[in-house]
Amino acid sequence: MKKTVNIIGSGFSSISASCYLAKAGYDVSIFEKNKTVGGRARQLIRDGFTFDMGPSWYWMPDIFDKFFADFGKKRSDFFELDKLDPAYQIFFKDEIITIGDTLEKICIEFDRIEPGSSKFLKKFIDKAGTNYDIAINKVVLKPGVSPFELVTPETAVRVDQFFKTISGEVRKNFKNPKLISTLEFPVLFLGAKPSKTPAFYNFMNYADFGLGTWHPKGGMYEIIKAMKSVAESLGVKFLTEKPIDKIVIENNKATSIISNGTTYTSDIVLSGADYHHSETLLDQKYRQYSEAYWNKKTFAPSSLLFYIGFDKKLKNVRHHNLFFDTSFETHAEEIYDNPKWPSDPLFYANFPSVTDPSMAPKNCETGFFLIPIAPGIEDTEALRSQYFDLIISRFEKLTQQNIKNNIMFKESFCVKDFIEEYNSYKGNAYGMANTLSQTAFLRPKLKSKKVKNLYFTGQLTVPGPGVPPALISGKLVADLIIKHHQI
Repeated sequence: MKKTVNIIGSGFSSISASCYLAKAGYDVSIFEKNKTVGGRARQLIRDGFTFDMGPSWYWMPDIFDKFFADFGKKRSDFFELDKLDPAYQIFFKDEIITIGDTLEKICIEFDRIEPGSSKFLKKFIDKAGTNYDIAINKVVLKPGVSPFELVTPETAVRVDQFFKTISGEVRKNFKNPKLISTLEFPVLFLGAKPSKTPAFYNFMNYADFGLGTWHPKGGMYEIIKAMKSVAESLGVKFLTEKPIDKIVIENNKATSIISNGTTYTSDIVLSGADYHHSETLLDQKYRQYSEAYWNKKTFAPSSLLFYIGFDKKLKNVRHHNLFFDTSFETHAEEIYDNPKWPSDPLFYANFPSVTDPSMAPKNCETGFFLIPIAPGIEDTEALRSQYFDLIISRFEKLTQQNIKNNIMFKESFCVKDFIEEYNSYKGNAYGMANTLSQTAFLRPKLKSKKVKNLYFTGQLTVPGPGVPPALISGKLVADLIIKHHQI
């Protein structure tokens, strides 16, 4: 008889784990509290406009390709993928930096800003590429059980890179503040300040400049649909509108979950929901980590998001646009060091309909605006409105156009929504930051230390924040379950 696994949540890591477990012969069911699957990668469709509600950057295409290959599939079986050129543009007060689709184009742009800087950029990206290979093939594929997982011949000779910071390494060779901001930006995907992130993580710069930025036609939700299709072909069952009330423990083993008053038994329980929330579903004595533990951890930012339908095509914008016309350092301090609403925030604007007309009605534009903010801060409609007016005024000035009167509708999403929709700790958007003290084996564990047959996956455990790491996290926990519960 097959062993059964009940999985809580249907984000990238949960669906990934379900596929690997089902392929290995387990009977897998996924329980999702919301009406649609995908977790934070849900989709909003309104009046002909299509929005990705969460992740909007497709980086590390090799990780996605490997996932589908593990099940005898190709990514192209499910969705089209286009490499963006330019990958994105960055607005500063007095000029725009454009990041092209090849390192050669980016080098020309760097030399335009700081003559001679391309020589250092090539060396920096070459080193980042080596680290990427080590990270993806040696480090992140470890389950975070032991510190010795980090010790390989490759990491041993690079141990200094775990104690130096991204910020320090960038500033050694680049003096122009705009180029510094450009090179430090990818670290934001790891959820921490560049001055707190180990230099080894410069492999994110290779993901950016080396591998490029891509777009799945139809939006990021196409990945979720594709993964769900793979899962269902393997026999995985999806149950939506099933919030979990409790994880039931008997004789120190996880034996079932309760949803809407109904008990669902299984041999193994795996939670891909927020780790902190998952532990609140347990009686106190079975929780591994105290409230004090979580409170001391450095969490990635939350976000104030706006989903906007425009009744015209916008000018002077690309698919991805970063607005760095204010202080990067000050905004980071107001997220991590002195948490409060930012005094003059950086923000991001995504217009997928610029390159993918299917995502908006004809002659219209789909707009997604994001302001990174500290988790756990006050969230009111008045604050949302205040910050919307602030960034739209700056957007109009920097892109030299008027757009306020072309807004057909606007929906917002912030701290309260992250808590209500995703049970997110303090309303964080990206999980736990990858600082030195929160790397690999120092992150919350995939396997419960107190309860048998109980496992966790997702961005609060290994490897960390981001969509590709979530796919890997699902594989890691599946491998661990298969190792300890052989059929």
